[in-house]
Amino acid sequence: MENSLNKNFDSILNLKNSLQEGGLRTKNIFKKTNDKNPLISIITVVLNGDKYLEECIKSLHNQKIDNYEHIIIDGGSSDNTINIIKKFENKIDYWCQINDEGIYDAFNYGMQLARGSYLGFLNSDDTFTNNTFFYLNDYIKKFPEKDFIFGSVKKHWGILHGYKPSKIYWSWGFYSSHSTGFFIKLSSAKKIGFYNLKYKYSSDYDYFFRMIVKEKMNGIGTKKEEIFGIFRRGGYSSKIKFIDHFFEEINIRIDNGQNKFLILLIFIYKYLKHFSKINPQ
Repeated sequence: MENSLNKNFDSILNLKNSLQEGGLRTKNIFKKTNDKNPLISIITVVLNGDKYLEECIKSLHNQKIDNYEHIIIDGGSSDNTINIIKKFENKIDYWCQINDEGIYDAFNYGMQLARGSYLGFLNSDDTFTNNTFFYLNDYIKKFPEKDFIFGSVKKHWGILHGYKPSKIYWSWGFYSSHSTGFFIKLSSAKKIGFYNLKYKYSSDYDYFFRMIVKEKMNGIGTKKEEIFGIFRRGGYSSKIKFIDHFFEEINIRIDNGQNKFLILLIFIYKYLKHFSKINPQ
């Protein structure tokens, strides 16, 4: 896909070489959305994820409220991933195997396919809790003016919760999680555009920076005990080296026009903090 942030989501989807596809849409079955019962588009991106994919899919199917469509983008798996997807094909709205340019490219492709009023992301090694859609629909009804929602997410060391937009200028700790915790109106997502493929490791941070700082969109975080998902240790983000993550974050801040003096302070602080942990006195 072209690395164009302003490219229309509704453009013709002939940008990929689809290796194979399936799901309800290929049988001309399309779910609809309305104000009373908004459809939620859930995007799952996977590459050789057969270890946890079935658990991931079942966590969505176990929701007590089923106003969702599920889109799975496979980046060319060579393990048992496709067989697992086919096992649930009658409950998956659309899946395809494509030659993508990485996880964020696959996110962009999935976003173009979304037909719901809201969209969210469920990585193939993560899971929703049984109450995710109960909480989500409650917040959608109570706060229809909000552009996005950050649900609490459990990690191996604790629970990430809340939304503190001012912290985006110096920290990653302003939100809960991208996978399982982040839901945004499709209309708002179209204003922000796509994930920037220039960034290979932290394009979600750039996306949130544009969403919060440039577009000045309004969001809300759920209560700590209202846990949307479980973020599994060892996923994509866990495999990124600190130095790659660190320098890309700095470039994102520069590209988005953040104050260079503040960026310098952040650079020095995080660099020293990281290496003091590696080489304690």
